[in-house]
Amino acid sequence: MGSSQTVMSVGACCFGITIGYITYRTLVRAERSAVSDLATVVTAVGGAAVTSLFDPQQGDTFGWYSIGLLVGLAVFFLLFFAMNGKAATAVFMGAPDIGRPQEDRTPKSAEAHGHPRR
Repeated sequence: MGSSQTVMSVGACCFGITIGYITYRTLVRAERSAVSDLATVVTAVGGAAVTSLFDPQQGDTFGWYSIGLLVGLAVFFLLFFAMNGKAATAVFMGAPDIGRPQEDRTPKSAEAHGHPRR
């Protein structure tokens, strides 16, 4: 499989990327987010904690969990893209500007501060 230290290092990077991405998406969707979005982050972190309970002598369990978590996130993204297309994926990922004219792309936060749409 691989040395425990390598698996742990790669796994820690994968875990950071996954948790960072999920947290980022939760904050970006702050207007539309719900408690379930926060629960997703807590569940992923809790799952990592539980892996150490099963076999604390085997140090690479967390690493493999984290690698699987990132791979699962990537597979979900690719399947969503394949099944729904580029435009739907862009909207899902938080880029609703796809298909809107350039002049209508002023962020909502800019309008709230008195900056009109161009």
